[in-house]
Amino acid sequence: MKANSKLSISLFLLFLISVLSCKTASIPIAAGTDVETLESAYSKFKESAITHRRFKHADLQPLIQKHKDAFQLTKLGESVEGRSISSLDWGDGKTKVMLWSQMHGNESTATMSLFDLFNFLEAIGDEFDVLRNLLKSNLDLKFIPMINPDGAEAFKRRNALDIDLNRDAISQISPEAVILKRARDVFEPEFGFNLHDQQVYYNASGTPKQATISVLAPAYNYETDVNDVRTRAMQTIVGMNQVLQQVVPGHVGKYDDAFEPRAFGDNITKWGTSTILIESGGYPNDPDKQYIRQLNFMIILNALEQIATRSYEQYTTAEYFAIPDNDMQLVDLLINEVNVPVNGKYYPVDLAIRRRDNTAGDTYFVSGSVDDLGDAQVYYGLEEFDATGLKYAEGKVYETAFNSVENIDEAKAMELLNQGYLAVKVKNGSKDDLHQLPIVVLRSTDTFSAGWKTGEATNFFLERDGVRKYAVVNGYLINLENPNAQEFKQRIY
Repeated sequence: MKANSKLSISLFLLFLISVLSCKTASIPIAAGTDVETLESAYSKFKESAITHRRFKHADLQPLIQKHKDAFQLTKLGESVEGRSISSLDWGDGKTKVMLWSQMHGNESTATMSLFDLFNFLEAIGDEFDVLRNLLKSNLDLKFIPMINPDGAEAFKRRNALDIDLNRDAISQISPEAVILKRARDVFEPEFGFNLHDQQVYYNASGTPKQATISVLAPAYNYETDVNDVRTRAMQTIVGMNQVLQQVVPGHVGKYDDAFEPRAFGDNITKWGTSTILIESGGYPNDPDKQYIRQLNFMIILNALEQIATRSYEQYTTAEYFAIPDNDMQLVDLLINEVNVPVNGKYYPVDLAIRRRDNTAGDTYFVSGSVDDLGDAQVYYGLEEFDATGLKYAEGKVYETAFNSVENIDEAKAMELLNQGYLAVKVKNGSKDDLHQLPIVVLRSTDTFSAGWKTGEATNFFLERDGVRKYAVVNGYLINLENPNAQEFKQRIY
């Protein structure tokens, strides 16, 4: 054969290989279940027994037992105070995935979504069978829905030893930490989901939008190197983010990946499991995180489908790093340019106000205070108000005590506000009683707390030319001329 013929054949083969390679590269990997279907699945399988985010260990036990026929239930051990910690296993596949939630007792959003997911996985004979069978044949799933039942009992972060379980991965002082470590070691999952809640004041960096969901592929060393284990987690997160951007565009942040040598997420990555951290933050008008619960269901289901099909391989780490970082520049109420009095003079300042939940029995109340003041241009307010030309003014306590809070309705509270009263007193009432009135309610022996300085309770009026225009009650802004209905929850002192 002539040399030029050999060259022609070689060039043709190279061309053919090139064409085939290009065609192979352009074949799209399955896009996965669409957002509308994920939303439909949530609506159909939402666990109706869970209606709010403050529930206890005892509330979950009948829900766990409900799934005993479809899942393998295992008691893994007990908490410091003797509450059981259980796992639910499902699936016949080879790829092992472990999901654990409520390591912090007051971080329950994902726990709710796991019970929605249990309902989905258990069902048969509907339009979701194709997805369900795909997961069942490819995945071996282990769920631990409540790692810190003692913390959940008091709805607090730490366990009964007052230890942060997410800082006990190495010493394993707590029995709960021992249980989680042993579960990982025995099961040896390829993927892990570390499910948490974060402060509602996180925003996607550079934007005023709450970081409703924050994600992270935790680091395994101080250098935050990226190996194959982290890469798989990052790729899966990119797919999850694509779902989120369709329903809550701009509301996704990336959690700080600084290595924490005591944390479970970091160490489980170090031990060889591709770990995905999901942090549930805040979303407008969703104080009980029921919509965020839905988002968790959708992205966990999406991630499991990615893992079952390995479709996460289509994504890159560059796409992961392009997700905006978390920032924490949100406040509940930002009042700009309010004139506050000091030594007979008025100074225009910005007030950054945050309202925090405080546990009261099985529920909570809200307390508002000034978090920062002065030049607040770096903050974003979930509600912002331009107070230019308005002056800070103190309010009074109504002189006549009411018998109880039941003797005051919203109309009476608004009437008193318009008369210059910011607080009332009641003769009979528990310190743990709650109300939803737009006024401060005190026990008859207590004093009224108010101010505009950092740390002070935000109860004051805003006046123009001596006329009260607005009231700020417990961190809520009220237009006295056109009041809007809104919820107030506050302890009676």
